[in-house]
Amino acid sequence: MATKESQTLPQKEAAVFKTIVKFYETKQYKKGLKAADSIIKKFPNHGETLAMKGLTLNCLEKKKEAYELVRLGLKNCMTSHVCWHVYGLLYRSDRDYKEAIKCYKQALKRDTDNSQILRDLSLLQIQMRETSGFAETRRRLLTLNPKNRNNWIGLAIAAYTAGDLAMALQVFQSYEGTVEGEVLKPDYEHGEMLMCKNRILEELGDLEATLAHLVQSEPLVLDKIALREKKIYLLLKLERLGEAEAVCRELIAINSENHRYHDSFLLTLGCSKPSA
Repeated sequence: MATKESQTLPQKEAAVFKTIVKFYETKQYKKGLKAADSIIKKFPNHGETLAMKGLTLNCLEKKKEAYELVRLGLKNCMTSHVCWHVYGLLYRSDRDYKEAIKCYKQALKRDTDNSQILRDLSLLQIQMRETSGFAETRRRLLTLNPKNRNNWIGLAIAAYTAGDLAMALQVFQSYEGTVEGEVLKPDYEHGEMLMCKNRILEELGDLEATLAHLVQSEPLVLDKIALREKKIYLLLKLERLGEAEAVCRELIAINSENHRYHDSFLLTLGCSKPSA
C-alpha cells in the first residue's frame, strides 16, 4: 500500500486532478485521461487519480481496465472517500446496486458529511426499496442543509415511503415553521409540496381537514387543474354535491372532452356513471 505522503499531491498536480473531475462531469473523457496520465507519470501510486482514470475509461466502454485501475487506486488509498465513491459509481453503472451501496457507505465512513455521496446513496436506497435506510440518509441531508427546501421534501417523501404518515406530516409542518412570516409567492415546487402534504392528510383519514388545507393552499398552487380535480374528489366524498357541481362546471368549461369531468358531474346530480 502506498504511504500517506505519496497520496498528497503538490499544488500543481492537485489543480490538475480537479480538472479530471471536471472533464468527467462534462463528458470530455479524452481530456480527462490525458490529465490523469500527466499525474500518474509523476505519481504512479496516487490512488484517487488511478480511480478517476478507471472511472473515465468505464465511460469509454473499457470496463475490465476500469475495474483494475479503480481497485488498484483503492488498494493504494483505502482511506480515501473519493476511491470508495468512484468504486460505487462503477458498480452503479453496471446496475450492481447492492455493491454500489456498500461502497457509498464505506465512502461515508471516511467523509460523513459529503452531501453528494449521501444523495447518491439515497437514490440507490429508494431504488432497492431500502425505505428505512433511505429515510435515515434523507434525515442526514436535511441536518446538513436545513435551508434547502428539497431536503425537507426528500425527508417527507422518505417517511411516506416507509409508511410513517405521521412523521411525513410532521416534516412538512416543521418546514412550514421555518418559513412562517415570510411572504410566499406561488411556485411549482412549493405547490407540489403542498399537494403532497394534502395527500398525506387524506390518507390519515380526515377529509374535512384535507379539504380545508386544499382551499388554504389554492393561492400557492400553480397547477390549478390538479387542485380542482382533487377538490371535486373530496367534495364528492364528503357528499357536498352542490359545491362539487360548481367545480365540475369550471373544469368542463376548460376541457369539455375530458370524460372524467362529465362522470363526476353526473355524480353531483345523483346519477350513476355511464357504463363503459
